[in-house]
Amino acid sequence: MNSVFAKRRARLLAMKAIRDNHIPGEKAVTCPKCGQDSDRRTVAGNLSVCPKCGYHFPIGAYYRLSTILDPGSFKELFPRYPAGDPLSFPGYRAKLSAAQHKTGLNEAVVTAAGTIGGIKCVVGVLDSRFFMGSMSAAVGEKITLAIEYAARNRLPLILFAASGGARMQEGILSLMQMAKTSAALARFSEKGLLYISVLTDPTTGGVTASFASLGDIILAEPGALIGFAGPRVIQQTIGQTLPEGFQRAEFQMEHGFVDAVVPRDQMRETLVRLLRLHGKGERS
Repeated sequence: MNSVFAKRRARLLAMKAIRDNHIPGEKAVTCPKCGQDSDRRTVAGNLSVCPKCGYHFPIGAYYRLSTILDPGSFKELFPRYPAGDPLSFPGYRAKLSAAQHKTGLNEAVVTAAGTIGGIKCVVGVLDSRFFMGSMSAAVGEKITLAIEYAARNRLPLILFAASGGARMQEGILSLMQMAKTSAALARFSEKGLLYISVLTDPTTGGVTASFASLGDIILAEPGALIGFAGPRVIQQTIGQTLPEGFQRAEFQMEHGFVDAVVPRDQMRETLVRLLRLHGKGERS
């Protein structure tokens, strides 16, 4: 009975993953980087990566989980944890409702327990379709609960970041999630457990300034924008011309902030290798 349920759940997850794919419905997809058209099915079959130039299209949280976790191992954590409107911000509830209807998500993060290469772990994924993956109080709470679940069960933790930073409609309550998630990771680290942070396009603002930068190992997808403030703000603040591409994943790796830039089709294999290297998910 469990096997039948697992297969059914895997099929449902796969169907949801297809719906979450960001590639538009037209037969031809125009790449925003190289400007060339590609067949939609070809791009989708290539994990939503442009076959001409390697541009990584944004993808939904469930779709990303389906590319990483072993089939049938997905178990969503805290699925019904709701988005809130703690400050009664004008128009915010209507925007939340619209985002939920459009994406099928309750909030901008999906957390799950599962296996990768047969190794049990906890994985969290920010979804940029929902308020640009911004960190609300609910997002911070779900990430913190996932960290604590991983710590309690002594499991390795993997978080995929894709965010514009804090959510302005929740003010200081959003900013407090930076300290909250960082404190949870500090307790997680004290147990000697492994945390892998994966930065995708874009990873900015308060997410960069908190849990995204605290990984024992930090990976990034090719071309991912990684930073705190935008280049224009930085340039105006310091009054200097910035290097070309200084906030991209490749530049960050050259300067030691990112450990490796990993294409999407190699991400699962890389995670399997790292998890096996660290045995039960403990840091060596």
